[in-house]
Amino acid sequence: MKRNLLLTAMLALPVLMSPLAHAHGDKKDVPVTQAVEEQTDWGIAGKPAWVSRTIEIDMTDAMRFTPDKITVKQGEIVRFVVANKGRMLHEIVIGTPEKLMEHAALMRKFPGMQHDAPYMAHVPPGKTGEIVWNFNRPGTFEFACLIAGHFEAGMRGSLTVTPATKQGEVEMNNTLKAVLVPLAVGLTTTPTVQAESVTTPVTTPDAQVIQAAQSVVMSDGEVRKIDAANGKITLKHGALVNLDMPPMTMVFQVQPPELLKTVKVGDKVKFHAESIKGALTVTAIAQATPAP
Repeated sequence: MKRNLLLTAMLALPVLMSPLAHAHGDKKDVPVTQAVEEQTDWGIAGKPAWVSRTIEIDMTDAMRFTPDKITVKQGEIVRFVVANKGRMLHEIVIGTPEKLMEHAALMRKFPGMQHDAPYMAHVPPGKTGEIVWNFNRPGTFEFACLIAGHFEAGMRGSLTVTPATKQGEVEMNNTLKAVLVPLAVGLTTTPTVQAESVTTPVTTPDAQVIQAAQSVVMSDGEVRKIDAANGKITLKHGALVNLDMPPMTMVFQVQPPELLKTVKVGDKVKFHAESIKGALTVTAIAQATPAP
């Protein structure tokens, strides 16, 4: 009864926030969307057509990467081809040592959590994964497997990005690539198809529903991907106070899956997440109040 009341309250939140409520697409075969490019301290997602070199990395059940020391130049766009030579799942995540240690601690606390970002690849046994990364910032970084126990066993490597040799070299290289690559391979565009929004009559929730909604610990987020077929959503979120979790981008289960119909990729949202049987799960979500 309590959960039903909570869900009813959250579904009513868009009504409280906006003159009209909207439903976004109810098809079950909605494809998973592409990751959103975002600048980080260690670079940004690279364009596959701009790759300047490929680096192959092996992962083994000895909890080691080969090679485990890599040096690249600022401005290089590298394709990492990562082969899992072991019999268990491994992953590779690029980041600063501080960020990797922070995420590894969260993996120990929530073993079932799923990260989702272009600077990581999850590779099943005997399979190969790829990362295409633009190292547009110099520094000393690392790559690691953050699966609980793997990081602690030493499954990590060093990644050094040496500064560009000339002022403006990075910007010039990327500008030339942006102009020349489309001319060489032919520029193709895919039209963006937006789901039709359906308006529903305004309803006024009763006092009990409003009180239930206000009592929920809500967090801020932005929808990055929707995987309707598997009942999952990827959110770039702020601190999750009730879970003692810092801001990051992560994949959540959604219960009930019908909540996915109330939001779309790009929406700023308020949501509630909790750990259910070890899986981080969104149990309530609604569009945030539009800016005035």
